[in-house]
Parts: sequence; structure tokens; C-alpha cells
Amino acid sequence: MTPEQIAAACKPLVLELGEAFSRCPSTLRRARLLGISGWAFYITGRAGALGDVRAETVASALGFIAPEAVADGWDAAARAVPPLEVAAANLAECCRWGTSRLGDAPDVSRLAGLLGRAVDAADGSAMPLFAAWRAMPMPDPSAGARAAVGLLLLREHFAGAYLLAVRASGLTPLEAVLAGPEGEAGAAACGWVPPYPPVGPLVRRRIWAEAVTDRLVSPAFHALGPAGGAELVDLLTAARLHARRG
Repeated sequence: MTPEQIAAACKPLVLELGEAFSRCPSTLRRARLLGISGWAFYITGRAGALGDVRAETVASALGFIAPEAVADGWDAAARAVPPLEVAAANLAECCRWGTSRLGDAPDVSRLAGLLGRAVDAADGSAMPLFAAWRAMPMPDPSAGARAAVGLLLLREHFAGAYLLAVRASGLTPLEAVLAGPEGEAGAAACGWVPPYPPVGPLVRRRIWAEAVTDRLVSPAFHALGPAGGAELVDLLTAARLHARRG
């Protein structure tokens, strides 16, 4: 497998596993303990690694969420708790989920090691969220936690690369969401308000952007070599099955 093929094979697995902890009821309880809404926790939990910045900066980094929806969550959280504190709480929940759901997954130590190598080799240029998260200290050294954090980091790497590719394709973030599998429902979930532009002419550009995303992310997987990349795909597949059963 080429690095681009490995990236394409890993992408759906990383995107699913890298955000699974955020939907866990325990993670949502953490938001209540901090005195903020689930939406505020999601926005600030993802972007809080950037530190105390303006909502406009956060919207630019997240890209695919409507700026007004970003501001609603970010500003509401900032009135109650510092952004870095929310990010640290989010990271702790990621580690907790990883220990609980992946701690006894097949070869989880090997999975954590391969993910860590890919994260270390990834190019963070023009990807501020990924770079900020990679600089966050790891609070839990267990294999399950390291695997979960590696998945979170690679998910942000894929998301950052996709945002760059979408803009290079000439699409706006809203158009990319509309041309995706969830269409208008996905746009509404991201806070975009109708009326929406027609989707038909956008799909081909989105497919091109997906391919460019794989190319932008491929250096992370090049570091693993063909055998290591293929092993990572197998371990991620097993981890997804294990997490779903859990």
C-alpha cells in the first residue's frame, strides 16, 4: 500500500474512533460538572487547546461549523471556565474512554505505538488545531489512553487537511458539508442556516478534495512503511469492532 492508500483506508476508522469519546454519556456529564452546555463543551473542548483566543479565530480553525454557532458555544464556555481547562477536561475524558473501551482491545500497545509514530511524523503546517493538540501534555500513559489520544490527534490532522483541500478546490466549508453524505442535515447540525446552495455541481470538487486530503496526510503514514501501515489498518479495524461491541 502507498502512503495515500493507507491514509484513505485509515480515514473512516480514525474519524469514527477519534470522536467516539465525545458522544459518551460520561463526557457529557463532564460538561455539566463544568457548568456549561454540551455544545459549549464540544466547541471549547476541541478548540480550547488554542488558548484564550477570539471566537472568530476558533471558527476559522474549525472551518466546517457555522461561525455563529461557534461563537455561541465558545463565548458561553469562556464566561464560566478558561478554554485550556475545558480542553484538558476533554483530553481527560478521551483518556478515560480509551482506557475503558480500548484498554483490552487486541494488541492495543502496538496500536498506540503506531498511532504515536504517525502523529509524530505528521506535518502540522497550516493546521493550528492539530498542532495545538499535539503540544498538549499526555495525562495518562496507559496503552488504551495513548491509543485514544492518538486517534483524537489524527482525527484533527485529517480534519485540518480536509479544510485545506476544500478551500483549494474552490468550495466553501458549507458547500463541502452539503456535498457530503449527510447533505442538508449535516449542514443544519453544524449550525448553518438555509437557504442552501444547490449541491449537484459541488460533488466532483468534494471528491477531489478527499483525494487531496489523503495526499496531505500521507507523510504521517509514510513513516510507518507499507507493512506498518497495513498493520495499522488491521488494528484500527479490530479496535473499531471492539469499541462497538463494548
